[in-house]
Amino acid sequence: MATYVTESFTDEESAVLRRYFTNLDLPVFALVNLPEVVKGALFARYSRTSKSLRRLFLDEFVNDLDLTGDVTVDATVGVDRAEKLYEKVFNEYGDDSVAQLGGVHLACEQASNILTKQLEWGRLAAYLEQSTRYIAYDTRMTNGLYRYYRPQEILESSLGARYVGDMDRIFDAYGEMLPAMISQLSEMYPKAESDSDFVYRQTIRAKALDSIRGLLPAATLSNLGMFGTGQAYEQLIMRLKAHPLPESHQYADMILTELRKVIPSFLARVDRPDRGVAWADYMRDNREAMSAVAEQLLSGQEPAPTQRVTLTDFDPEGEDKMIAAMLYSVSHLSEMQLLARVQAMSEDDKSAIVRAYVGDRTNRRHKPGRALERTSYRFDVLSDYGAFRDLQRHRLLTIEWQDLSPHHGYAIPSSVLDAGLSDDYAETMDRAAELHDVLADSFGAQSMYAVSLGYKMRYVMHLNARAAMHMLELRTAQQGHPEYRQICQEMHTLIGQKAGHHHVAQMMKYVDHNDYELERLESERRLEAKRTTSA
Repeated sequence: MATYVTESFTDEESAVLRRYFTNLDLPVFALVNLPEVVKGALFARYSRTSKSLRRLFLDEFVNDLDLTGDVTVDATVGVDRAEKLYEKVFNEYGDDSVAQLGGVHLACEQASNILTKQLEWGRLAAYLEQSTRYIAYDTRMTNGLYRYYRPQEILESSLGARYVGDMDRIFDAYGEMLPAMISQLSEMYPKAESDSDFVYRQTIRAKALDSIRGLLPAATLSNLGMFGTGQAYEQLIMRLKAHPLPESHQYADMILTELRKVIPSFLARVDRPDRGVAWADYMRDNREAMSAVAEQLLSGQEPAPTQRVTLTDFDPEGEDKMIAAMLYSVSHLSEMQLLARVQAMSEDDKSAIVRAYVGDRTNRRHKPGRALERTSYRFDVLSDYGAFRDLQRHRLLTIEWQDLSPHHGYAIPSSVLDAGLSDDYAETMDRAAELHDVLADSFGAQSMYAVSLGYKMRYVMHLNARAAMHMLELRTAQQGHPEYRQICQEMHTLIGQKAGHHHVAQMMKYVDHNDYELERLESERRLEAKRTTSA
């Protein structure tokens, strides 16, 4: 069992925390007895700080709350509110939808980057994850250790010292490169007189962190805030139980323990042999069977060279079908009649329909209706793991990914080359690859912990035009990381050119194909203007 760092709190702090957190010493805990707006604000702040959620609550939220009415509350002993009613309904009606009626804010701390992708798999929950572009990983935790996951099985093996030694050297290299990158970027991009020192420092720091985040191994620890229903958590726990990583199993147990303090009735089936255990076994057995048949039938087949983004599937008639769907709710014709009529229309008439349906979008949050869901696109992507982490969070799509390994190689960011740090960068990346290869034979999936985020991995994304509009406009915004901006720019180009869906591509008017040197500068300027206005 992995050992997690336990925080220390004073007696006074503990007395406050017990009212709102289901435990004070484990990395998984639920939030209770707090207004929804407070829990939402906590999680929003959580993604951009290196503090734990409990420490963040004490440092930045307690003084603004009226706690006097909660003196007798103790969340660590569980909550019984409404449980009898829910249990009665659930048992009498057996309706899975009942488990959608209760939700919990859950904090998941000290989770590896591999585990966070499993935690964020479900579509029925909301997530906020600690950001590598706002949090530096050059400092150690309170126990003097760098922030990376230490699998107990590896530590107790003959490779334990090698694992810790190589990981520490990777984090040493990251810490040494960070000030060098900040210095180089400060020389390359002098501060404008109109920018404050704060805006300039934040922008340069974000650029530096973006430049070297590829060094961080997938074992790097992250904090994750979740909000989900009982049904979402039930599915999550079973997925974690079926996953090959021991870390996932341990986390599943902690999540179940904490949620049963808050919504026990919704999770009654999870560890029943004929229900949750059988479902988890089913998922695990299928995964193992597929791995075996793939090994048997694909052994010896090497990956062929591919583009970063490949459009592998689309409907040539998809755009006409989408336009017919736009007309459906405002007509009395069948879908087949509408499609035939659209196919006989001129391009000008089709454009008129699209313009009327999309309307005047004055910002990217104005999203057209569900007719855009009538056509879809499937992309095969080969990018670094860091970009995958960001794109994976979009849940209105289907995404499948392959195991992380160093075998697809990596690219050195241009800013690292400009800073003269390419040799140090390459040496660190090679160290991670060698550690992975040493671990692979004995520890299987746990060897992924050693792989740096800059290594490329393959994943497929299948999404309809409406989901594509949301993701491509959001992820090409100026402040985005260059790697995923380029991926989404290529997707947009392929929709318009390879698929020939010009109307779809034109609807996505907020896809930004420009390149920027300091991606965060305009965003930081806007944030400071808001702070100044509200002061």
